[in-house]
Amino acid sequence: MNAHGFCSDGFEAVRQAFEANFDQGRELGASVAVTRNGKPEVDLWAGDADSQATPWAEDTLVNVYSTTKTMAAICVLMLADRGELDLYSPVAEYWPEFAQAGKEGVTVAHVMSHSAGLSGFDPPLEQVELLYDWDGVCERLAAQAPWWEPGTQSGYHAVTQGFLQGEVVRRVSGRSLGTFFREEVAEPLGADFHIGLDPDHDHRVAELQPPPNPTQPFEAPDPESVAARSFAGAALDATEPRTEAWRRAEIPAAGGIGNARSVARVHSALACGGEVDGVTLMSEAGVHRVLEEQTRGDDLIFGIPMVFGMGFGLNDAAFPVSPNRRAFFWGGWGGSLAIIDLDARVSIAYVMNKMEADLMGDPRGAAVAASVYASLA
Repeated sequence: MNAHGFCSDGFEAVRQAFEANFDQGRELGASVAVTRNGKPEVDLWAGDADSQATPWAEDTLVNVYSTTKTMAAICVLMLADRGELDLYSPVAEYWPEFAQAGKEGVTVAHVMSHSAGLSGFDPPLEQVELLYDWDGVCERLAAQAPWWEPGTQSGYHAVTQGFLQGEVVRRVSGRSLGTFFREEVAEPLGADFHIGLDPDHDHRVAELQPPPNPTQPFEAPDPESVAARSFAGAALDATEPRTEAWRRAEIPAAGGIGNARSVARVHSALACGGEVDGVTLMSEAGVHRVLEEQTRGDDLIFGIPMVFGMGFGLNDAAFPVSPNRRAFFWGGWGGSLAIIDLDARVSIAYVMNKMEADLMGDPRGAAVAASVYASLA
């Protein structure tokens, strides 16, 4: 497979790793992008956008699932940097109804670090379509009691985190998270990433190929465990992004649609200390808030050691993503991956449409990331 796009001198290993994923039969279509000091160093795409062999084009978009969480976190961090919210203040200070059921002490930082105790819905959602009702979802979450003591450990808030963050953004800014992101982040940076997609872009969206057993990563042996309760009820099967209802809805933890170029572009601002090409998202101190460690230990959902900062996973020996200390990351169900490295001033993004079943540790994105660091070395 020969990828389209460009690769700067010295980054040939990235092209090789990207193309190798196709040659090994691991891909259908994908894109990868790398920036350094805000400058694009790699922008590659290859393969097919769907099962009808429509070529993956320069402007092809795809649903990136939880890589969307990085964009939602940036919106919250921007408001914090402006002094419009305090990350360590209770959520109920901005969203009074949230104080129900013993949640008056749950802070924005707990939400940002997946430690708010609201990793699923109680009672479970009867159907996926209920996710398209923003007010209804937020009313459910406001009425719920935490499943563990908030702040004591993380339990991945796979879908709920985006609604919790988004309602805080809405209460503080008066805009939905998708609107805030579009007006304050995507449009100023010229980033082709969307949380709530305009129908004009539908024709560019690649079709996801669900993993062989899409519900398997969400199954837990103990039905009373936090992990099992978090994914009880209606389950996503990875066909939802084919529907207009999903694409129009704002689902800030899982429904973002973009490509590697747009992910890397947004993240390049953080990698450069909050500003790139004259567009300032936040101060350098605002970016450094990400590195404030919130939780450390076995995640109640993943069952593996994780270190969460403010909205991102932090680089750590337990889950290394970079040779550099000040790096943070997140990825999405199926395999998408994003790494932001403050020490190298680098952002790395990889997205694809052939989904792998594992929630963590897809070898394709890992190989691409490793090739970036080999190139930098």
